[in-house]
Amino acid sequence: MIIGRVYGSVVSTHKLGSLVGSKFMLVQCIENGKFIDKYLVAVDGVGAGIGEDVLIVQGSGARAGMKDQNAPVDALIVGILDDKQV
Repeated sequence: MIIGRVYGSVVSTHKLGSLVGSKFMLVQCIENGKFIDKYLVAVDGVGAGIGEDVLIVQGSGARAGMKDQNAPVDALIVGILDDKQV
């Protein structure tokens, strides 16, 4: 799993049918309690907002969390963090 902070949203008016209704978020990754220069575009599975710290899964775990498990998704927000300790 990856920890990150939602930095913004990504708007896509044209996308594959399996992604219609999905909200895309831009997330800056956090490692060892510090922001790093790595960003992901992740499908929002939990209703995260800008500024919130989130948990992200990638690869087959991301696809498994989608309604359509054949959707071309590589990163999925699966949780909003209430607190983190480093």
